[in-house]
Amino acid sequence: MAAPKKGRRSPGGQGRPGRTLVLIVIAMVALVGGMFASGTSTPRLGIDLAGGTSFTLQARNQPGKPNAINETNMKTAAGIMERRVNGLGVSEAEVQTQGTNHIVVNIPKGTDAKQARQQVGTTAQLGFRPVLTATTGAKTPSATPSPSASSGKKDDGKKGDDKKDGEKAEGKPSATPSASNTTQGRAVTSALKKGPAETPSASGSPSAKPSDSASPQPSTGGDQIPATLQKQLADLDCSTPQARSQASEKAANAKPTDQVVSCKEDGTQKYALGPVAVEGTDVKDASAVFEAQSGQGWIVQMDFTGAGGKKFADVTGKLAAKPQPQNQFAIVLDGQTISAPSVSKAIPGGQATISGGFNQQSAGDLANMLSYGALPLSFKIADETTVTAALGGEQLQAGLIAGAIGLALVVVYLVAYYRGLALVALASLAVSAVLTYTIMTLLGPAIGFALNLPAVCGAIVAIGITADSFIVYFERIRDEIREGRTLRPAVERGWPRARRTILVSDFVSFLAAFVLFIVTVGKVKGFAFTLGLTTLLDIVVVFLFTKPLMTLLARRKFFASGHPWSGLDPKRLGAKPPLRRRRTTAPTETKEA
Repeated sequence: MAAPKKGRRSPGGQGRPGRTLVLIVIAMVALVGGMFASGTSTPRLGIDLAGGTSFTLQARNQPGKPNAINETNMKTAAGIMERRVNGLGVSEAEVQTQGTNHIVVNIPKGTDAKQARQQVGTTAQLGFRPVLTATTGAKTPSATPSPSASSGKKDDGKKGDDKKDGEKAEGKPSATPSASNTTQGRAVTSALKKGPAETPSASGSPSAKPSDSASPQPSTGGDQIPATLQKQLADLDCSTPQARSQASEKAANAKPTDQVVSCKEDGTQKYALGPVAVEGTDVKDASAVFEAQSGQGWIVQMDFTGAGGKKFADVTGKLAAKPQPQNQFAIVLDGQTISAPSVSKAIPGGQATISGGFNQQSAGDLANMLSYGALPLSFKIADETTVTAALGGEQLQAGLIAGAIGLALVVVYLVAYYRGLALVALASLAVSAVLTYTIMTLLGPAIGFALNLPAVCGAIVAIGITADSFIVYFERIRDEIREGRTLRPAVERGWPRARRTILVSDFVSFLAAFVLFIVTVGKVKGFAFTLGLTTLLDIVVVFLFTKPLMTLLARRKFFASGHPWSGLDPKRLGAKPPLRRRRTTAPTETKEA
């Protein structure tokens, strides 16, 4: 019989267990170092443990939709709000309907409450409206009395001399351009660009009514603006945040077919806008991108649906044929104009870009709201309270006490039944605890994971799952010793069988955690996430720590000799005599008498 080749490992054996132990120790040190380097040494707590902010939003009917407040729309709104909040990197947020017209949003402590309030309360009704005329954001003063002035007429032509987006608004050619020229947000698409600063052609300027021939109209391109809309634009004041908020609310409550007046976000411009040409529901996706090449900084890229792309191309083609400012396309979000780019040609392809002095947060917020859709209802914040963690703290304390009692009982059982092997189990539990704690701490700032009461319960349940894996392996080793084998062969021969059992058991636990995480909502997700995480770590610890440690201890005399306190005493286990090969002898011939 040929001798085994030198250096070949026995089946199921492990050649260098020391290296494996060093590897997991290095991983633990790296995780602990990363935890302290990130500036946080404790896991992020959920609202039930650390407190937070609670918003109560009341639904309001929109104009033309008297029966919009129903169960379907309320559930849709709650789902959109939850996705928006999670889009901020916040987890463990609770969004639930209450009654027939209220939604309660609970945000854990550590989240920017102001930003979350804007995200959940913003209707995000997006519309693309053609610009009829534009002027500066301040309220237009009454016209100077003159013989030709008619009652109720505003000097909009004079205000129209201010520059808007680099182009000269309609008015007298001799007017001096305003020194307060502002950079208007615009699309990066080549067709949406800054218009030339030129005086409108003669064919587009004389558009005054017969009774208003003494004063030019603020409109260009021959389109007539109703007198009521002119008066609304003249009376509109965009100089203060409160005034802009009131104007935005009024424009947001208008019907899509209505003409409206709107303020720019910073209040430097105000617009008279036509009916909605492309609705926000035609936007399929939106994302925040940093545009370094063109120097525009943070922008929001939009992808339209198939039908939306066709409508956008058709409308931009019509606007491109008009003079300034009627070739501008206002992007209106909840009644406020966030961008009004000029159009030079039709824009096919179903894509457009919004720019306009965004920073990373504002661009991300806008893309987040556009991506997850507009709310089917408008809401107002009826109540905002700060949630204390007093009750959760008491429950956490009771849960920790229960967990400590359970862990103590597990330790007593391991020491009484497995004796020396209990040291291996306790060391493995300690490694699992360090890995679980550091990973949950790092996941807080990384993905917004928050530890709530159900998550703590999941961690306590994981103690039993981890201890069960050790027991399976120990019993396999003891079975091999009962068969008459020494410790070193027993450790290696028992591992393949124990490994299969451990993997099947952990797979079932992980599958249960995965299904819970997918089909449940709210705090149960925390339980499922923690259970799944600790199940994966159980496999890591058993494979990379428990098995290599047992391989090394099997070479020590205390365990290899079967010391009574090692937990592997052959006499206590009722071991059979050592297995020996039977010798076959030739049959002896019987002698005849």
